[in-house]
Amino acid sequence: MTGTVSISIEDFDSLRNAEEKANVKNKGLTRAAQELEVFLSFMCTRESIGEYVEEFNRQSKKSTILLEGGRAKIVFRDE
Repeated sequence: MTGTVSISIEDFDSLRNAEEKANVKNKGLTRAAQELEVFLSFMCTRESIGEYVEEFNRQSKKSTILLEGGRAKIVFRDE
């Protein structure tokens, strides 16, 4: 597809900065997911939460929590 588009400089700057903002948010979400995995792993060693994890996995449509060797891992179903 070839063509031209006219937009304001302000909108162009916003568009140009969108990728950087998305990357920053993606890194933040990745860090949050890792911290949740650490927390779940901690909880597994303190309390038997297996039945709750199984129930979560049955109800969740987008992710699964795997418990392996005392560690928790969050796996997205679309990956």
